[in-house]
Amino acid sequence: MLGVIDRYLLTEVLKVFLAVLGTVLLIVVSLLFLRTLEDVNAGALASDIVLHFMGLRIASDLPSLLPPIFFLSVLVALGRMAQHSELIALGACGIGPVRTYRSLFYLAIPIALISAWLTLHLRPLVVGELLQLRAEQKDEAQRIFGLRAGRFYQHDDGRITLYVDEILDGERLRNIFIHDQREEVIKVILSREGLLRRDEEQGQHFITLLDGRRYDGTPGTANYAIGEFERYNLRLQPRQIEEVRSQKRGAYPTRDLLGSKDLKDSAELQFRLSSPLAIITLTLLAVPLTARSPRQRNTWRLFVAFLTYISFFNLQRVATNWFESGATPPWLGSLWYQVVVLGLVLAVVLPRGRWLSRWRLARAAATPPDLRLPAA
Repeated sequence: MLGVIDRYLLTEVLKVFLAVLGTVLLIVVSLLFLRTLEDVNAGALASDIVLHFMGLRIASDLPSLLPPIFFLSVLVALGRMAQHSELIALGACGIGPVRTYRSLFYLAIPIALISAWLTLHLRPLVVGELLQLRAEQKDEAQRIFGLRAGRFYQHDDGRITLYVDEILDGERLRNIFIHDQREEVIKVILSREGLLRRDEEQGQHFITLLDGRRYDGTPGTANYAIGEFERYNLRLQPRQIEEVRSQKRGAYPTRDLLGSKDLKDSAELQFRLSSPLAIITLTLLAVPLTARSPRQRNTWRLFVAFLTYISFFNLQRVATNWFESGATPPWLGSLWYQVVVLGLVLAVVLPRGRWLSRWRLARAAATPPDLRLPAA
């Protein structure tokens, strides 16, 4: 059962956490919406999947946002309590840092578990779907009905180039140019008219050209075959999601990374574990970085907290890159930076903390008189 003090601390931190989370998400959504509109305007993204794409991006970035948001929430909540002398009152009642930690971990552990589920299970699925969406947009296989006139589009890793001069009623095409390099003999296809078709059962798209010409040959030679056709079908086949996911480790299922001897797989696995562990580590740092009295100078603690935030997440990238490149030994891993930052901050903050001073006074009081140093 949670005590009154536990519920009070949890309520204060949770209120700030939800407020900060909502604010950060609003900023992220606004920036992401502007970037997505730029992609739509440039023809790199279909307008009918904007909301779906933004939802996937937010779900992908959320695990990385939770640790700094929770760290800031704890600092703000404890700082407000210190300004109102509530931490002094709690200390006078015998509620010190250890009890404060216990209350905070009632909230930190569930958030760390949520972060673990997001980064270990949900994020690989989201990243895989984002890669698939990007590949489909690039290949034009699923965006063909969003085709714009007067632009060149590439499909199948650039082996097919398509240009449409005019689109009528969203389906009828005028003045079509296709450059097909999928085979040894390069094909150039021209047609005055065409149609856009889709096979709903198989999810494939077709361009049907009417009354056109086809030129087969190799550039630089005179050996060309020229033919005319009444009807010519070109199928645009999207790449399979397994093929797309294999191009980025962020989309690998976590179970595939477990036990892998590849350094890059191990680095990806440890990167996923870093978010939930960061919540625990930053919670341990938040209490010493909070002044317990409104009379204490809090500027240097805020400065140390800011440096902690910057160093923590910059060292995360450095440690991951070093581990992937083999600059650090495999047994060290890429999570060592959390221990380093925790040790450095505690080494800077604890000597100036009141609770350590009290511990020293209590130890001095418990020392027998004959063992004490004589006064100068």
